[in-house]
Amino acid sequence: MTEPPQPPNQPPTPSGYGHLPGPPQPGYGYPQQGDNPYAQQPPTQPMQQPVPPSGPQQGYFPPPPGMPTAGMPTAGMYPAGGAPQPPKKKTAVIVAAAVAGVLVLGTGGYFAFLSGDGDPKQPVAQGSTPADAKASATVDNGDGSGNGSEPTEDLNAGRKQGEDKTLWLKTAKIDGPGLGVDSAGQWIVGGTVVKSVWKNLTAYGIADGKEKWTLAFPTPVCSVTKQTTAEGKTVVMFKDGDGDSATCNQMKQVDLKTGKEGWTKEVPKEGLFDIMTSPSLGITGDTVAVSRSGTASAFKVSTGDKLFGSATAEGCKPDAYVADKGKMIALATCYDDDLTGEVSDADPVTGKKTWTFRLPAKYKVGAVYSLDPLVLDIGNQDKKERAIVVLGPDGKQRATVSGEGSFATECANGLFRSVEICATTAVDAGTLYMPTVAAPGKANEIVAFDLGTGKAKWRTPAGDGRTIVPLSAANGQLIAYRKATSDQGGEVLSIPAAGGTPTALLRNPSGTSAPIESSFFTPVVDYADGRLFVSQSRLLAKGTAEKLLMVFGK
Repeated sequence: MTEPPQPPNQPPTPSGYGHLPGPPQPGYGYPQQGDNPYAQQPPTQPMQQPVPPSGPQQGYFPPPPGMPTAGMPTAGMYPAGGAPQPPKKKTAVIVAAAVAGVLVLGTGGYFAFLSGDGDPKQPVAQGSTPADAKASATVDNGDGSGNGSEPTEDLNAGRKQGEDKTLWLKTAKIDGPGLGVDSAGQWIVGGTVVKSVWKNLTAYGIADGKEKWTLAFPTPVCSVTKQTTAEGKTVVMFKDGDGDSATCNQMKQVDLKTGKEGWTKEVPKEGLFDIMTSPSLGITGDTVAVSRSGTASAFKVSTGDKLFGSATAEGCKPDAYVADKGKMIALATCYDDDLTGEVSDADPVTGKKTWTFRLPAKYKVGAVYSLDPLVLDIGNQDKKERAIVVLGPDGKQRATVSGEGSFATECANGLFRSVEICATTAVDAGTLYMPTVAAPGKANEIVAFDLGTGKAKWRTPAGDGRTIVPLSAANGQLIAYRKATSDQGGEVLSIPAAGGTPTALLRNPSGTSAPIESSFFTPVVDYADGRLFVSQSRLLAKGTAEKLLMVFGK
């Protein structure tokens, strides 16, 4: 197979020699159903897919030959949280690397490492030693106002010695459109957790689940970002109407501390082919970036005024701006014969760049794992090849990640959604943490990679046929969530960046709560101040009570 030409600052490009089925099987990660009505999974709902716009797309790599494409859900294809059911089958692709140590990824949300250096130590994630059980507190049922209500059963019934508590469970009863409603937004701000559901943002008290405020939107919320300003403000997008032809082009500033709305503006078009399909948001400082279908713009969070955009950018046209923690990059397409992809830094105020990293021919950025350090998942649509590269502050390649295993990369990126920071991995200083995919009934693991060398540092298996995923990483510690099963509550674990035995920070109760916790599909999960927040990213909205938000703590 012909190798594409290599720019001087690039790694050798991997080449493939066939496709082998990988370990993911139907039902991977799909929780067992219990007798509790809130533990039941809804039936599959078809999702209407928009017509793909013409031109190059970021963040999408088609399935390998032989896989069906029509109607096949792809990671991130469903806007704002995804469809309520998993696809019937996911396939991993293993491709040979031309040079040892190059990481090659498969399509369909998984990739495979093909080489590594030995088998690092594998401390198994275990719970902490059980302590004397505390008396179960009465579950506060709240007032049932707004979009939520609470079940009357004791959520801590059956709690075992040493387990912590379910603090409260909020349900939603909505009679919405046939395809269901989005509920992807979740923010922990001060003493409240704010949740977006269809046409509302609602804040609940962390301690008791009581509603603090609700902000109603005239039409459905269609795009959110977990990012906020230092003052707790964010930007939410909503549609310009209620009909099927409505466009997601309206922006509103929201103060998440008070529930007060600020300015409301329509995203101005950058050109004739600016199609507002499933826009993605990113905030850094006082700048919010809006990326959609190969076009991007940036605005001031404080005023809504436009700062810059694709139409006025110098050089190759930015398809997306990715923003996080004081940094911003532009992902651009050059309209040459190969539609070459470029990555550059971008000043959050002016959009100006100081360096450019040009990808090999036909390669695009499929996901961004971190901006500081800059860790990119790049791939070639035609050859079904992908790799992870690490760039330094000057935009020069520093390392290429390598290891062994099949890894989940279920970022919110797809054919109709622009690239944004991947939520299913974590990066802190010089370490990248990624979850593997295991065969049904088998335990997966988290693998830590040294971003200086690109090599695996250590692996921590979930143990006992469980699944473990990264939540966040900071101050030399990884915070991970070991998912619940129908008879075992989930756990929040802390793992040192240097490796070692995990420490249980929170052990959720068994009994009544476990089958409910385990039945959240594609949940939004946050851990903050000793509490775990697990919520639905999409609801069926059939007029019956559905679990929405579950909170655990001491």
